Amino acid sequence: MPDTNATAYLCKDDGQIPNNPTLPILIYPAAVDLSDPASDPASAFEALFAQNGWTGGCWRNGIYPFPHYHSTAHEVLGIAAGHAEVRLGGQTGQVFTVKAGDVALLPAGCGHQNLGASSDLLVVGAYPPGPDWDLCRGEPGERPSAIENIAKVPLPTTDPVGGTQGPVIEHWLNQD
Repeated sequence: MPDTNATAYLCKDDGQIPNNPTLPILIYPAAVDLSDPASDPASAFEALFAQNGWTGGCWRNGIYPFPHYHSTAHEVLGIAAGHAEVRLGGQTGQVFTVKAGDVALLPAGCGHQNLGASSDLLVVGAYPPGPDWDLCRGEPGERPSAIENIAKVPLPTTDPVGGTQGPVIEHWLNQD
């Protein structure tokens, strides 16, 4: 069973990256046990996300080294191998160290940037069913439509790590 303990971090609009005004980033440290050398960590993340309904697209790669965000989709990142320093929330955001086994759930609008990583970094990304993701860089001309898009992104119905239980239920779906 994956570990569904997570830390919530709400990012404020920094004037370039809008972030999400109501949904916090969720960081799940050591969410997936990758200690079995015979297992394929990337496949384990893909299976976990699919099992929990995050079937709107999946990929394997890294994290872009420039600040960016997605205005049309929430994104979950599973660290299958290696480690990275990632700034979340734009230029004024917080820097997190993520390592193999960790998960970061980014609400639509949340800026993210790879500040440096090990050569073996492998990230599995996935999205809940819904609109295709876009790529925004915080350019002035994209801001009005991006803010409008962020407000329209539907909430996921499940947590990508815990399914019908987990931090998405507590921090995103049961907001007062």
